[in-house]
Amino acid sequence: MRKSLIIIAALALAACGPGKKAPPTLFQWEDYVQPPILADYVKATGEKPNTVIFADEDEAFAKMKAGFKPDVMGPCYYEFPRWQEAGLLQPIDTTKLKNWNKLSPTLRHLPGLDAGNGKVWFVPHYWGNTSLTIRTDLAPEYAKSQSWDILFDPKYKGRVAVLDGVDDTIPFIARMAGVDAYNMSDADWQKVQAKLKQLMGQLRFVSSDDTALAQGLASGELVAAMSWRNTFAALNREGKPVAYLEPPGGIFTYVCGLVMHKDPSDEAKALALIDSSIGDVASRYAIETKGDEPANMTVLADVPDKVFATLHISRDLESFLKNGIFQRRLKNKEKIVEAWTELRAGVPPAPEGKK
Repeated sequence: MRKSLIIIAALALAACGPGKKAPPTLFQWEDYVQPPILADYVKATGEKPNTVIFADEDEAFAKMKAGFKPDVMGPCYYEFPRWQEAGLLQPIDTTKLKNWNKLSPTLRHLPGLDAGNGKVWFVPHYWGNTSLTIRTDLAPEYAKSQSWDILFDPKYKGRVAVLDGVDDTIPFIARMAGVDAYNMSDADWQKVQAKLKQLMGQLRFVSSDDTALAQGLASGELVAAMSWRNTFAALNREGKPVAYLEPPGGIFTYVCGLVMHKDPSDEAKALALIDSSIGDVASRYAIETKGDEPANMTVLADVPDKVFATLHISRDLESFLKNGIFQRRLKNKEKIVEAWTELRAGVPPAPEGKK
């Protein structure tokens, strides 16, 4: 999925005295190694964890397969089964997480999480949506209809963009083709590829860079862009004339979380790091600063109404979750990635200076 394409490889190694273990390492998206995420851990242990940032989950997976051993990692729900099957993970004892019961019941019971005996493979951390952000002043008819068909409207050729990750874009376009991307036959996949080829001629660019998408929409270079809800929220906060489309049938929901390496340097500290990431301080940061919705639902009672208004989302997030379409693991993903890479090769990159 998601988030920044900025690659930062920084290990903040703490000085360790004789016999003292090094702090645990968090291997995570850039947005979720910030001080609020680590605040409870620092308060509890008196030390800062090491942090290493990955730009995408394929990069993270390859690095761990090559021997890198972080303690806690932050993949999304559609990705963690690959890491589990590769033997990189161990189950997490939820009885040792003080914040576990604060998490959304819907998220705690997602299929595939349970590892038995009160343990899970994946702890939900935060979530969000994938839909279209549009300029309401430039495409008022789609603000009214809430239709994703704007991506294929000849009127807006060259003024639309989509995300580059297959976990976002393929299910999205498959749905527009009347196909369930998570249960595709060969004939279904041919139908989706035909729809994708049609899409290529419409696009201004393909990018998962929030800044490029937001700037394109703000300037009017883009009339519509596939985006996460936080991209819409940033523009809405600035007073731009934008809408986040919610067509009938629900929109896609991604869930990102935390997993533990099969061989953590210190299991107790790894658990404390997970607990910190789903704690109240971290969860307020997620929704108030990043525009993602936290899995920790208890903290939301104290979040101002204006935050929900900016996100254009109901305070009843539990009901909202039940009506969405959770992004899951794509079957034959390697084949899909190869085809998508070839298809988008002819699409111009995001404009200079917006990377």
